[in-house]
Amino acid sequence: MVVATTDIYVISIYRSPTGDFATFIQGIDEILNQLHKPNIEIIICGDINVNHLDENCYKRRQLNTLLATYNLRSTVRFPTRSLNGTATAIDNLFIDLSHSGKYNLNPHTNGLSDHDGHIINLENISMQKQPHETKTIRDFNKDSILDFKINLSYEIWDSIFGEKNVDSIFNNFHNTFLRIFYSSFHKKKVLVTKTDTNWLTTSITTSINNKRDLYLNSRNSNNPKSRVL
Repeated sequence: MVVATTDIYVISIYRSPTGDFATFIQGIDEILNQLHKPNIEIIICGDINVNHLDENCYKRRQLNTLLATYNLRSTVRFPTRSLNGTATAIDNLFIDLSHSGKYNLNPHTNGLSDHDGHIINLENISMQKQPHETKTIRDFNKDSILDFKINLSYEIWDSIFGEKNVDSIFNNFHNTFLRIFYSSFHKKKVLVTKTDTNWLTTSITTSINNKRDLYLNSRNSNNPKSRVL
């Protein structure tokens, strides 16, 4: 069965390991209480700094109990951070219980951090693809730049030179500048083109893979000689 979802909210979280855990739990509860509605899909991800490999961790139990009240469950069952022979799952991804048995989750090692990323595929969510992706930009062209220069040259700037207070001078200049800027450079929508990856040659890909292997050997070893300089 495909879940009919109107909106998907992805909440990205970082919890400091030295932060007050009770305050963190309260904050998560308040956020979910506001967002949790019918036909709303909530996904939580990030560095929670709660080790889900430790069955005796009280923070793990407390967090999972809270999220269960919003029908959310953790998905990570493998180490996400490895360093000097230790392994923990302090990064996690929480999804709705309706996806049980209908998702794939795999670690993604980028070779840049001691934390691994995650790639999840939710099989029972249907998302409508936009035919054309657009973005809004300012229209900078020869005519608009000329118009901007002319409007600046016509400005008398009495509100600036007549002031003695530095803050007032800056605010007046800033407001005048932005007024002219916005009137000269109008917004327009443009189509987003696909990023060209032709530069990613076979040699570069091979170097990336070698670098990742060297990094993993260094990260998982206690031998100082294995460190990549």
